Amino acid sequence: MSAVGTRTLRIGTRGSELATTQAGTVRDALISAGHEAELVIIKTKGDQSMESVEKIGVGVFTAELREALVDGRVDVAVHSYKDLPTARDERFTIAAIPPREDPRDALVARDGLVLGELPVGSKVGTSAPRRTSQLRALGLGLDIRPLRGNLQRRLGKVESGELDAVILARAGLARIGRLDLITESLEPVQMLPAPAQGALAVECLSGNTALVSILAELDDPNSRAAVTAERALLAELEAGCTAPVGAIAEVVESLDDDGRSFDELSVRGCAAAIDGSDVIRTGAVGSPDNAEELGRSVARELLELGARELMNVTEAGDADV
Repeated sequence: MSAVGTRTLRIGTRGSELATTQAGTVRDALISAGHEAELVIIKTKGDQSMESVEKIGVGVFTAELREALVDGRVDVAVHSYKDLPTARDERFTIAAIPPREDPRDALVARDGLVLGELPVGSKVGTSAPRRTSQLRALGLGLDIRPLRGNLQRRLGKVESGELDAVILARAGLARIGRLDLITESLEPVQMLPAPAQGALAVECLSGNTALVSILAELDDPNSRAAVTAERALLAELEAGCTAPVGAIAEVVESLDDDGRSFDELSVRGCAAAIDGSDVIRTGAVGSPDNAEELGRSVARELLELGARELMNVTEAGDADV
């Protein structure tokens, strides 16, 4: 039977609170547009493992959702876009990128402290090389600790006193209604977020053109332009989603010489040494219609500035990357 028409659309999602909340927004949007839809929970090895993402592999959270698409258990998969492998798989189409949440990272710290107020030696949880490298580059003398588990488990590390603070995606806290826990939203000058952070990828099989058209109703052009540029930057650097690379793009309104408004796409990117010894940053502005090339041009400039060599710098001794 067709996955469109009178059939209820089955939306595949991981089972965590955050994942089901994210997929629920897609389900609700489809229902509002007149399409019946329901969530189908897919258990993934990534959710069951307490190893770092670097050890269990890139794409571990998305591969099994894609398998469910291929074998017909679901019609649609909803991913955190930043978790998708950079290499494109022609079997699948990202039919929609809904309006993006604020992509910044957020600090959740004891006693309401902001990053600059944490004492030297404070234990800060994150396993992301991107965050680790940029934190170390700030020279605050923090003790960076590995962090795994779902959002509630991570937050519990601060509540229990095991950690002084954790750094999380602001978007995740927004989606579960816990922005009140944030003690500081980190500006890009402090820490550039992961490429595509805060964005959802609504995916289906490429051959299902009718479903692609239905899902495209949920697409936000500005979010797509921004994410396209950020992911192109990551791909040009030949770096995966766990690399010490940050990027943020946004569509901004500008005025021409005659005072007429037009949209421009601003792209900023960075590459860092995991030991925090150096971070290189650059950016560019161009047309949203050229998002992919704009992202790649920023990546090429990073490479000219030494990004590849910098990303190969590792920690002395045992590393959690």
